Amino acid sequence: MIKIYGTIHVSSVQENFLGIKVCAVSVNAQEMRVSMNNSTEKVKLSKVVDKMGLENLTPDVDTSGIWLHVPDVNRPALQLTGFYDQFDNDRIQVIGNVEYSYLQSLSEEDRVSRYSQLLSSNIPCLVFCRDLSPEPEILKIASKYGIPILKSKGTTSAFVAEVIRWLNVQLAPCIVIHGVLVDVYGEGVLIVGESGIGKSEAALELIKRGHRLVTDDAVEIRKVSDETLIGTAPGVTKYFIELRGIGIIDVKTLFGVESIKETQQIDMVMKLEDWNKDKEYDRLGLEEEYIEYLGNKVVCHTLPIRPGRNLAVIVEAAAVNHRQKKMGYNAAKELYRRVQENLMKGDDEDDE
Repeated sequence: MIKIYGTIHVSSVQENFLGIKVCAVSVNAQEMRVSMNNSTEKVKLSKVVDKMGLENLTPDVDTSGIWLHVPDVNRPALQLTGFYDQFDNDRIQVIGNVEYSYLQSLSEEDRVSRYSQLLSSNIPCLVFCRDLSPEPEILKIASKYGIPILKSKGTTSAFVAEVIRWLNVQLAPCIVIHGVLVDVYGEGVLIVGESGIGKSEAALELIKRGHRLVTDDAVEIRKVSDETLIGTAPGVTKYFIELRGIGIIDVKTLFGVESIKETQQIDMVMKLEDWNKDKEYDRLGLEEEYIEYLGNKVVCHTLPIRPGRNLAVIVEAAAVNHRQKKMGYNAAKELYRRVQENLMKGDDEDDE
């Protein structure tokens, strides 16, 4: 049985300890914070050039002023034949061996005409794969229209797959929430709760026990697919933890590079809250509870805080138990099965 635990509701604007503007939200009466950046996600073409190791054949064209807004590419085979209906000109255009061979089969006049028509369509760039190089005349046309010509040494299919994967992460829908993200035994655990309840202290104990910090206080969550949420740290707070009464500590400097991680898939959420004796807490785990971020549901456990409870050990146990469930074993269901078998045996003995 699936139970939706909560969704995000904005309540008020606040600032975190480094002055990053965020908004308070309520998830089942719990105060969290989420950024209100409604601007369209975009990435500079120069960043793609650096990441993919592309060579710029038109150095006079500035790639840092060109922005990409869609995580897709296009191989303009139909466009090179003159068909431009439904042409999506905001995608990266890729020339592979097939397109290049076709263009080489044309006369010089036709080839220049086809390139001119494509380059005048306000495309972000034109990438030649397999270390192919266009003629000098084509480079002049590209410079005329301000379109960068790039070259990749890799195969076309490999380049297309890698750039789409990378752009899907960079251009994914993103929110920033108040919480702590740690890697515990390979499981991404997002710890949320009211400010001052002990999230950072629990993360510090986990780091001391050999686990890795992704981010503290502000967690950037990106929806890279309908099944996957990736958490990262904002650049300004990366590797830092705020501890009340002590201040800011640099985890990377104090505990070494083995104690930090750049990104992590979010596999489960631990919601910390003050112990409420009138509230019924789950003691078996037969029913999974979920919280929703950007339309994706993530397993959520409510952990009541009380003196004497070791949060780090409980989070470790929850992470391992979650991993075990993904591998097909559920301890709660196993206990339920054993109880049912014992009841059946008792009934059989009574009948005898």
